[in-house]
Amino acid sequence: MPLLLKEDMERKLPKMYEVRQMFERERLEDVGGAVLDELKKPEIRNAVARGEKIAVAVGSRGIRNLPVIVGAVVDGLKAAGAEPFIVSAMGSHGGGSEEGQRDVLYGYGVTPEAMGAPVVTSVDSLLIGRTENGVPIYFDAAALSADGIVPVNRVKLHTDFVGPIQSGLCKMLTVGLGNQRGCSAIHEVASEDMSFTIESAARAIIEKAPLRFGVAVLENAYDETAAVEAIAAEKIISREKELLEIAAKNMPYIMLPEADVIVCENIGKDISGAGFDPNILGRSSVLKTFVLPIPRYQRLVLLGVTPASHGNGIGIGLFDVVTKKAVSALDLESMYANAIACRCIGDASIPCTADDEETAVRVALKCCRGIDRDHPKIIKIKDTLHLETIEVSEALLDEVKANPKMQITQQKGGRSCS
Repeated sequence: MPLLLKEDMERKLPKMYEVRQMFERERLEDVGGAVLDELKKPEIRNAVARGEKIAVAVGSRGIRNLPVIVGAVVDGLKAAGAEPFIVSAMGSHGGGSEEGQRDVLYGYGVTPEAMGAPVVTSVDSLLIGRTENGVPIYFDAAALSADGIVPVNRVKLHTDFVGPIQSGLCKMLTVGLGNQRGCSAIHEVASEDMSFTIESAARAIIEKAPLRFGVAVLENAYDETAAVEAIAAEKIISREKELLEIAAKNMPYIMLPEADVIVCENIGKDISGAGFDPNILGRSSVLKTFVLPIPRYQRLVLLGVTPASHGNGIGIGLFDVVTKKAVSALDLESMYANAIACRCIGDASIPCTADDEETAVRVALKCCRGIDRDHPKIIKIKDTLHLETIEVSEALLDEVKANPKMQITQQKGGRSCS
């Protein structure tokens, strides 16, 4: 039985036009050099002694220039006479297995050969204390075996909770280096208590684990490295709060006020921990308020899952219509493990599934109410991390032309949505 009536399938879809959104663009030209300069700061240089084994913690996020940044940290530690090795810090990601987490790191180019340092993906964790609100704190056994620990992570808004501490070095210390057991323990608390719990756990870890310093990364709206900063261990919590405010101002967003349907090409763990950023699309099983301007729209369509996600398509359950391509990319075991650990199993449910992009868009339009079906308003994005270039249907061109921060880059012809 077909999903749609004959007249629904025969209705002509609108032409789409490529549009450029213009954001502020502060960025580093020499990322590796900037990292090495940061490691030369006296309080950082003096934090490591010759001959010490240092665990460099690397997570599962698709951070721009990640191999360059991690490689520079390794080189800087070697220059100080230390013996660095890399440890995975990704909680339940990678299926919560050593092999899965190794695949994630290798997929980003963080390999022993490229980094010039061993890569260890132990998923064993040890109980080292409790937070102020009683949550057990687990920490990676391989990292604890080192003389010192250096986490490397991007600071940004989190997708599932708000507060002065969100996604960054503190969360990597508490959730990432907690492995699956630590991740599960932290996610026991309600979302409104998450920021407090992570800060409390991070403070305990800084006191009890041999943390030397952290390397924070900020990105601009173009997913480019805007800044890197090495932070002494005792200053990580206070400085991360300041960096989060800067990161929020750097976020991209969709500059149009409304649409009938938004089409997203991909979600993925390399894009966001939730698969996509709810602050961009306004869909979340947890958040009630969002930081950024979000277009008013009725239906959300998903076309695929990034290869770097290794089948973890968490977030797919928040879409209205998806394609068979997206569903076929899923590794259910990996996705479910992440969803259960995060207490968000609805995010891993499978929505209405269409054969292809065209059918998915038609189904979404059919399920809209009160729209101009001959001139539907459709926005298409690559993902929530890359919003410099989007596509819009003809019905939105006047709004694009009225916005000085938007520019039509394909002015003639366009193409049909699909």
